[in-house]
Amino acid sequence: MIPWVHLDTASVPGGAELKLMRRGGEFSIMLGTNELMNSRLSGSERALATLACEALGDRPKPRLLIGGLGMGFTLRAALEVLGSDAEIVVAELVPAVVRWAKGPMAEIFAGCLSDIRVRVEETDVAAVIARQAGAFDAILLDVDNGPDGITQPGNDRLYSLAGLAKARSALRPGGVLAVWSSRPDAGFTRRLRDSRFAVDEQRVRANRTGRGARHTIWVATKQND
Repeated sequence: MIPWVHLDTASVPGGAELKLMRRGGEFSIMLGTNELMNSRLSGSERALATLACEALGDRPKPRLLIGGLGMGFTLRAALEVLGSDAEIVVAELVPAVVRWAKGPMAEIFAGCLSDIRVRVEETDVAAVIARQAGAFDAILLDVDNGPDGITQPGNDRLYSLAGLAKARSALRPGGVLAVWSSRPDAGFTRRLRDSRFAVDEQRVRANRTGRGARHTIWVATKQND
């Protein structure tokens, strides 16, 4: 069997470390012994984008915010289904992840970072949400393994009632908040509903072939005031 090779390590605010690993043509991003993402398993990350865009419908000039660049699967899926008038802002907290995307994982990203519809900001997605009221048609969050802060404890604030209120404020009327998780979370579903979102909770396969673990995606639509 081909062994894993440790390519690089990156610090995450708060003291955690991410490791980029490669085995042949396969990549993995690890947090300690916990695998956050793998280049062979892109099904649910892609579904995060396709389900959100489907919920948006045919809006002119849609503006999306993606929290977490990862391996670019959500970004690429959004670009595939959106028209030429779309704009996508990607907020990535760890600069090394952007560097990996342009370096060792460039083949996986397939040039999507050069698409004129894309702008990458090396910042906390929570900061982008907080400063741009009514700016986005959709906000897609995949910054942790679920609606709690594993990679960074501060991520908890994204999923709290206060964080959801800020996300709601950053959305345009009828906008969509889509959140990826490795598992269900009944408490988060309740918080979404308490925050005046219409919630569609879906279970999707990790692998694009329809195999592998089932992950959870919440597609929450902003209800009228």
